Amino acid sequence: MSSTTTLRGERTLTELDHLRLSKLLDEKSHPGLEALLDAAEVLGSREVPADVVTMYSQVTLADVPSGQRHKLTLCYPKDAEPGAGLVSVLSPVGMSLIGLRLGAVASWTLPSGEEGRAEVVEILFQPEASGDYTT
Repeated sequence: MSSTTTLRGERTLTELDHLRLSKLLDEKSHPGLEALLDAAEVLGSREVPADVVTMYSQVTLADVPSGQRHKLTLCYPKDAEPGAGLVSVLSPVGMSLIGLRLGAVASWTLPSGEEGRAEVVEILFQPEASGDYTT
């Protein structure tokens, strides 16, 4: 299975994230995003579990196999600043993280062909868990 293949029910998105990500498809074709949106479980913002990576969640990842930890915040392309830890949902890493649960392993392929794998070991901040249902 390729790193862009998403199994039905493997990812959970809020209705708002699903809607906003769908609008990104209106601007530009993105087959990986289209497949993810088609396969994801969609829940209301108030119903999404606190252990799911949603848009603007801040997470700690542990690199597989080195165990090295990295913090990042998942954002929309216009807000991306990789050097500051703001990673676009349309990047290989971002696409592999959106909708995953705590403890899941994200896998991606960089444009260089290099493979990456990291476990979601902490969700430091999730907007919905803090009562923000509109960001």
